[in-house]
Formats: sequence, C-alpha cells, structure tokens
Amino acid sequence: IGIIHPNTNPRNLPSPQTADYLISTVNFLKSKGIHDTDFPRLTFLCPQLFSSNFSTSEIEPVFDFLTTDLNATAQESRGLIVHCPYILFSDVEYCLKPTVEYLKGLGVEKLNEPSKQKAFLLNTRVDKLKAKIKFLRSIGLRYEEAAMVCARMPAIFGYNVEDNLRPKYEFLVGEMERSLEELKEFPQYFGFSLHKRIEPRHWHLKHRNVRIKLNRMLLGGDDRFYSKWK
Repeated sequence: IGIIHPNTNPRNLPSPQTADYLISTVNFLKSKGIHDTDFPRLTFLCPQLFSSNFSTSEIEPVFDFLTTDLNATAQESRGLIVHCPYILFSDVEYCLKPTVEYLKGLGVEKLNEPSKQKAFLLNTRVDKLKAKIKFLRSIGLRYEEAAMVCARMPAIFGYNVEDNLRPKYEFLVGEMERSLEELKEFPQYFGFSLHKRIEPRHWHLKHRNVRIKLNRMLLGGDDRFYSKWK
C-alpha cells in the first residue's frame, strides 16, 4: 500500500517491532474509513504517521472531532483527511474547534463537505480567518456584510490579502469605477484571476463602450464572452 517501497533493500526493512507499529497504525486508519489507495499520499505528506514512536492515540481525538463536532460520516472524514492530512496533527481544542466555531459564526455551511477547500479551511487558524474579515471591513463593509461575503465564498480565506484581494479591489473601484454595492452582490468577483479574466474582459468591454454587471462580465467561458461582445 505504499508505506514501504517494494524495492527496499532487505537490510533496510523495518524491524519486527516497527512492523507491528506500522500494521497497528494501518489497521486503525482503515477502521476509520481510510482506503488502501490513500496510504501513499498519507505516507508522503505525513511520514510521522508511520514512525515507530507514533501512537494512534495522538490522532484519535481528531476523528472524534470530525464525527461529533462536524457530524461527518466516515467517508466525509476520509475525504477531508486525504485532501489535507495535516488535519490529523492539529490540536482539537486549540485549533480545530475554534476554527469551526468561528466559521459557523460567519455562516459558512457544509464544513463536513469532503472537498479540498473545506479541508484546508478546517486546518486554518482563526487569526488568518480574521485577517480576511479585517480586509473586508477596511474597504467599507460592515461586519455582517463581510461575514456574508465569506459565507457565500469561503474560498476567499485562501487568498492572500496584499497579493490577491487588494489589487483586485483597487482595480474594481479605480480602473473599473465600480461600487462596493456591486461587490456585495457578486463577491465571487474575488475568485477570478485579475490578469487572466478580470482585466482582459474589462478592457474588451471598455473599448466597445459596454458596461454590464460583474457576474455577466466574468461568468462563462471566453469563447462565449468574446463572441457575444465582438
């Protein structure tokens, strides 16, 4: 299952005692829903899982948290862990629970969804989440409005403020001369590439003296957009 390379020199194989540790860990993870095909990824990203000084008691609280606090099924827990194995080494009381409580307070839903986005979101510390709210407040949104933006578009938590969000906002209100109200209506604006989608389409429309809503400007493929606005 990928924990020990098949071409490993016999002299470098683990001792019988270490092998027992490995088998115990594998059986524990499989009892929690982890598939054989998941082990190569877990081994690569979290090799400490399969060290001789590792105990499954270290990660059992995380599985309990996913089941109890997140109401995740075994398959949902598996999906979250495979997407972000580092969750297994996050402290439940000081990291995972505060993050989930904060996200729920903002209105973010389906935190048990086994997607890459939700997995990394669960493993994000509260101070990093608050930084995005702080940015949204700084551009004029009330706390409730900032929370709504994050609830509608949780991916915003994965974007860097200075390298991503701020340049997009400055282009929106500066060059595009759009209002904050338009951003509230379509917070997904932040999810599009500034250089590959937002700027080219804006300039294309501006040269034709066309002004449309943000969602109409950004949604849909390039072929459809450029054929419609020739």
